[in-house]
Amino acid sequence: MSRRSLLLVIVLLLCVFVVPSPANKKPPAAPINLNTATAEQLQQVPGIGPSTADKILQFRKSYGAFKSVDDLRAIRGIGPKRLEKMRKYLVVAKAPASKPPSSAKKPAGNPATSASKKSPPPAPKPAPDPKADAGEPEEP
Repeated sequence: MSRRSLLLVIVLLLCVFVVPSPANKKPPAAPINLNTATAEQLQQVPGIGPSTADKILQFRKSYGAFKSVDDLRAIRGIGPKRLEKMRKYLVVAKAPASKPPSSAKKPAGNPATSASKKSPPPAPKPAPDPKADAGEPEEP
């Protein structure tokens, strides 16, 4: 065997045994929520790499929250077999509601007690009597 062939065999063996394969990926400890997951979290799921994770995030951004794990079938590259391998690592929960702006916060405390501490609005002023302006005496 020539020196060049021997070198090629060594390189190939190193690639086979040293380079980690996606099939040996350790699955996540808890299911990943499709509506809140980051690309890094999605890549923990066997069958989801960087490209698929980006497609999932883009789909979620374009169409809104997932209603079911089955919605992933609409993403190119995710077929029924691949989805079944991923399904047990994925869940769909409601996406967190957007937080109101800090200026829209309600005052702290019990609304019933804080409402009773407010001063009542001023009473309306009585309308002027037209007879008094005319110089006529008021009737008893």
